[in-house]
Amino acid sequence: MKKKVVIIGATSGIGRSLAVEMHNRGYSVGATGRRLERLQELEQQLETHIHTQFMDVVKLEDAITQLDQLKKEMGGVDIIVLNAGVSNYQKESVGRQADLHVIDVNVRGFANLTSYSFNLFEEQGHGHIVGISSVASLFGWGLNIPYNASKSFMNTYLQGYRQKANHSDADISVSTILPGFVESEMTEDKKGMFWVQETDKAATQIAEAIERKKNEAYITKRWRLVGWFAKLIPNWAWNRM
Repeated sequence: MKKKVVIIGATSGIGRSLAVEMHNRGYSVGATGRRLERLQELEQQLETHIHTQFMDVVKLEDAITQLDQLKKEMGGVDIIVLNAGVSNYQKESVGRQADLHVIDVNVRGFANLTSYSFNLFEEQGHGHIVGISSVASLFGWGLNIPYNASKSFMNTYLQGYRQKANHSDADISVSTILPGFVESEMTEDKKGMFWVQETDKAATQIAEAIERKKNEAYITKRWRLVGWFAKLIPNWAWNRM
């Protein structure tokens, strides 16, 4: 039987490319997002073994209901990829309200669906939670404060559930994916980027990490060097950058 994967936030960038990649690997794919026209385009492209569902992760109770509905349509789910996320890197979108919106999506929306997914997988006895974090989670950055902080929360939250899974009777895996710069709508206006990777290659490496049930994976792999270096820089040095 085909394995069933749901990708939360699959209308653009990594999420969309990952939906196509997993479908090409023989998975039955469920895709969610706020942009219905993008979901319809994905359905037309993949044609079979694709299920779509509107979802705004900020609407917490609605998001749970919609994920549950998608699960029923697919006849179950084995893997849930939590990819929905936003950034307020654009200077015109900084400020208190913009910060809170990032927190609502990247922290509250993420935590809501992660907790639901873990409970679901405990009940059914197996499952795999995959969180798409970022190398940016490893440090604070004045130009993108809530994004970096929210991704840092994601890392710790997933680590906690990974530990909890190790003490569960269910067979549950929890993976943290840390991409560097990947071509997407979120990064298209950023300057000074390096090692920018095409979404298709990033999706291929993410799919490989999912199939290997890796606890943690840098995408692409060379970003592990940046992660290692970032952890060595003392706080006083970060504060002066």
